[in-house]
Parts: sequence; structure tokens; C-alpha cells
Amino acid sequence: MNLRQIVEEDDTQAGRVFDRTIQILVVASIIAFPISTLPKLSHLVREILQWFEFIVVVLFTIEYGLRIYVSEHRLRFVTSFFGIVDLIAILPYYLGVALDLRSVRIIRIMRVLRLLKLTRYSRAVQRMHRALTIVREELILFGGVALVVLYLSTVGIYYFERDAQPDTFASIFHSLWWAIATLTTVGYGDAYPVTMGGRLFTFLVLVLGVGVIAVPTSLLASALSQARREDARREAEQHGADEGESRAR
Repeated sequence: MNLRQIVEEDDTQAGRVFDRTIQILVVASIIAFPISTLPKLSHLVREILQWFEFIVVVLFTIEYGLRIYVSEHRLRFVTSFFGIVDLIAILPYYLGVALDLRSVRIIRIMRVLRLLKLTRYSRAVQRMHRALTIVREELILFGGVALVVLYLSTVGIYYFERDAQPDTFASIFHSLWWAIATLTTVGYGDAYPVTMGGRLFTFLVLVLGVGVIAVPTSLLASALSQARREDARREAEQHGADEGESRAR
């Protein structure tokens, strides 16, 4: 058994222990973070939490270094989704220590993103990642179309409502908030049309908004089904191969 099997694979006892340890540390650090914000903690408890955070960051740093070391394509790993997630899990701590300035303490908020480390161990999230890869081109195309629709909605409501509501729709930039809220079918109600043309235009935008939500959802659902079928086929092939080896013995 080599180091790569322990760090990257979970089909061995050592690999499973490694994975479970990292998962427990992630969950524990996520729980410790909100506890540390309680206003009436004793000095001892705060010290314990600080030391715990230090130990967790050191262990995550070692894990990050090990994953780079055992990776066949190190630069590809560093720039990959999981590589960036692993870096985000430790970077805010080091930035907070190195730059103890009030203006950069907001970086420590990124510690909550440590939760993303759990995605490495979730088969469902891995399927989601593959599904996004499958429909990436379609989503990019649809995203471009959605931006065009958003722009046209913003311009349209501005011309319909600028004379009736010069304060609310003072410019196209002011109208952008209405277009986002309406196109996403949220409709906060803080900005709404009062003219007949504006209301008819709003109805059109709302209808388009249903498509903005439904199309990417259906694309992703279809891709998830495909990824699930691929997983099932891969498991069946693996099971068949294991049975073949057993019979050969």
C-alpha cells in the first residue's frame, strides 16, 4: 500500500480512516466557528477554540500538501475544483495571521466555505459535478441568452416607466434591480410598473422568467440522470469483474 492509495482512494482500511478523519475535522471546525462567536465565552474556552482552529488548519495544510505530492498532474490538481476548495479551507487562517488589520479580517468569513471540503466525499456532489460538465456548453449558451433577456428587460421597463416614475426608474441602471427581481420571478414589490404598457411588458418578462428558471433546471436534471446511469453501469461492471476474479480463484 502506497501513500497515494491512502490519500486518494477509499477502498482500503487506511484510506477510509484518512477520509473519515478529514470529514470529522471539517464538521468539528464548522461547529467550532459559530461557537467562537458567542459573546460570553470564558477565556479558557476561547483559548481552546483557538488552539483547535490552529491544529485543524495545520492538519488541513498537511493534507493539502499530501494531495499535491501524490497527484500525477500537480498543477492540474491545484487549479481544479477540489484543489481550490482545499486551499480555501486553509488560506483565510494564514491571511488573518499575516495581515492582522481590521480591513482584511473579513477574509476570515471564508472559513465557512470549509464546508465545501465535504463535497469531495459525497458521491451525489460528484455526480452533480459530472452533470455540470455534461451540460456545460448548453448552460453557457443559455446564460448568454439570459443576460441578453435581462438587458432587454431593463431597457424596456426603463422606457415604459421613466416618465411615470422618474425616481424609481431614473436610469437603466436603476431599472436593473426591477429586471433581476422580475425575471427571476422573485418580485419584491419595491419597484413595480404603474403604466399599462409597463404592466403588459412585466407580464411578458414574467413569462420569460419561468423559462429562465425551468430550462437550466431541466438540463441539469437530465444530466444528473445520465450521470446516475453511468454510475450504475460502472458499479455493475465492477461487480461483474469481482465475481469473475472470485470464480477464477
